[in-house]
Amino acid sequence: MSDRLFIVMPAFNEEENIEKTIKQWHSVVKKVSLDSRLVIINDGSTDNTFVIMQDLSNLYSQLIVVTKPNSGHGATLLYAYNYCINENSDYIFQTDSDGQTSPEEFWNFWEKRNEYDFLIGCRKKRQDGIDRKIISLVLKLLIYIVFWVNVKDPNTPFRLMKTEKLKPILKFIPPDFFLSNVLISIFVIKRKEKSLWLPVSFKPRQGGTNSMRLQKIVKVGAMAIKDFYLIRLNE
Repeated sequence: MSDRLFIVMPAFNEEENIEKTIKQWHSVVKKVSLDSRLVIINDGSTDNTFVIMQDLSNLYSQLIVVTKPNSGHGATLLYAYNYCINENSDYIFQTDSDGQTSPEEFWNFWEKRNEYDFLIGCRKKRQDGIDRKIISLVLKLLIYIVFWVNVKDPNTPFRLMKTEKLKPILKFIPPDFFLSNVLISIFVIKRKEKSLWLPVSFKPRQGGTNSMRLQKIVKVGAMAIKDFYLIRLNE
């Protein structure tokens, strides 16, 4: 019996990128197995993202389009992960819908799925701006101060996870937590899960504008400090 892979992506106002992204990643799930799925969660987009996805679902047989009210990137990821758990996926692969990651690099992860329960990308030669590189470095430092773990790239949107191993980790994450992937990375290390960080490329945004402005990122980061300490106390 083939492994059932669900590739999941949150999408918010990605009308300029979504068609190309679906075309690229649908070919991946199709190659893995007919029972695999590409699941894109529309996070309350205000442009034509959802309409485009609905039209494309008639062309791509393994595409699943889900829509919900806007709740932010982290909460949408948790929604997607729980959707995959309920659909009995064997593996969950998460990436973003903005075209910054390369489907070709997925196969290096997939080939190692029987050796590790978590395969997480570590972005090399990032092309998404110096401000985001600085934010990532500050986040790494904050994680070390609060949790005493060193995470190579805490929030990488390129990760292959065994569903049965992810499920217990999700219990530690608040339902609306913005940095849900960060917490997953932290608990993978703290729980000594079988994990491997692999280098991945990270291209500039392929179209449109990023909904996360620097000011908003700083505000979210300040909130995360308090939340990190609360989560640390309740481990």
